[in-house]
Amino acid sequence: MTRVLVWHRADLRTADNAALAAAAADADARPVPAFVFDPRYYGPDALACDARREFLHESLADLRRQYRSLGSDLALLHGDPRERLRTLLDSGAVDAVSLNRDVTARRGRERDRAVRDWPAVTAFADDGIVRPGPENREPDGTVTVETRDGWGDQCEAYFEADPHPRPDSLPPNPLDSDVTPDDVREQYDVAPAKTAVPEGGTVAGNERLSAFRERVGEYPSVVSPPAAAEDRSSRLSPYLAFGCLSVRQAYQTVQDAPDGRGRSMFESRLYWNRHYNQKLADWPGWTETAANPVFRGFRRDEHDPELVAAWQEGRTGFPMVDAAMRALVETGYINFRMRAMCASVFCYILREWWKRGADFMYAHLVDADAAINYTQWQAQAGLVGVHPIRVYDPAKQAREYDPDGAFVREYVPELAPLPDEHLPRPEKAPLAVQDEAGVEVGTDYPYPVVDFEARADRAREEMARLDDRAKEAVYADPTVRRRASLSRRGGRATEEAADGTGEGQATLDEF
Repeated sequence: MTRVLVWHRADLRTADNAALAAAAADADARPVPAFVFDPRYYGPDALACDARREFLHESLADLRRQYRSLGSDLALLHGDPRERLRTLLDSGAVDAVSLNRDVTARRGRERDRAVRDWPAVTAFADDGIVRPGPENREPDGTVTVETRDGWGDQCEAYFEADPHPRPDSLPPNPLDSDVTPDDVREQYDVAPAKTAVPEGGTVAGNERLSAFRERVGEYPSVVSPPAAAEDRSSRLSPYLAFGCLSVRQAYQTVQDAPDGRGRSMFESRLYWNRHYNQKLADWPGWTETAANPVFRGFRRDEHDPELVAAWQEGRTGFPMVDAAMRALVETGYINFRMRAMCASVFCYILREWWKRGADFMYAHLVDADAAINYTQWQAQAGLVGVHPIRVYDPAKQAREYDPDGAFVREYVPELAPLPDEHLPRPEKAPLAVQDEAGVEVGTDYPYPVVDFEARADRAREEMARLDDRAKEAVYADPTVRRRASLSRRGGRATEEAADGTGEGQATLDEF
């Protein structure tokens, strides 16, 4: 009997798992489920907060329970996955490796490409993503063929297809674990300090999905206000990022909900989840390099460490930005409108290199998804050359999406005594109002670190000067155009609307 190691990575579930289902359905195969703790995920260059690592550990504990209920177990290994898998194959401990393909970048992409080239490895790609082979790519990984022709139809087919069945039972796992999550926590000093982080795992994910299905009708009203989003949006993103649930499972679950704008909007966000992952599959450079060559190195040397520290620590003097950044660091979550605003302020108002901000946000997000984070940071920074330039005004965002000051007061408590109307711009509050509230701007809370209006005007003028060159680079160079990978869902090309006005289309503002 062939011992098939089912290598889990970003697919921490037993249902709708193509690699597991294929191994379980083969009468001549014995599934050997395994996960390998990669030391690089815990190193200083991993860009992963401890709360995200703990979410992984909880998800693995849940996955072990799933396998044990089927009569098997999940073998937990430690080391470079390529070396561990190679040793298992060479020693005869397993005969083959089965895995589900993931959309990765950086070292994860190199790791997966190396393993997939082994003759004993079978890779499954049932996730709605089009993946041209290496013969159809530039040296930098950019696809040389169109991946968007018929993309919407094939993505819809993925969503509508029957999920892969969860096995009814499995034989015992012959592979022993050589590490426990507690060992890993201790070795790498994993000590999560963030608060209100959702519990990892498929069970917790299904409970959250079921609860959201019942209230999906209110989704349009809660997705953008940050305080409401914390409590009432789906909050499914970490479960999708770790594969505790598949995107298809989320899509099909909400089909039982009443048809309406809420369900339609949520379905649209799931399509855009696939769209962003398609972008990274089309060009892995999104995480490192500006997509449009006109913006290569843009503002890289225009660096003010004090401004970056103020943004990271939530003391810019723009309350909505500060509340969002403190929430990010404290909880590992902010909704996508706040992510867009913070990215916009970082790039246009503080005039910083986009990647410094994108890496910081990615490191702190529990739901970090490289495909979404980096492509949308580039879009918000105007580095693609096809998106409208939007400079988010934090005061306007506060007035429209936090009118009662609930979000600002929670995360910037030193401003809590101020009346609602002065929370968006506390530096403009009359001294008599500050005295009555017991809040002294400049002492209790900083003045704005820069002049927002002057910086916003300068950014718009600068981007306008580069607009023609940037658009020419997109439409004249097929390589750059394919990186932009405009969506053709429903048979019509669209761009991500930076102001969220695309008909039914999700953006960083609203996903």
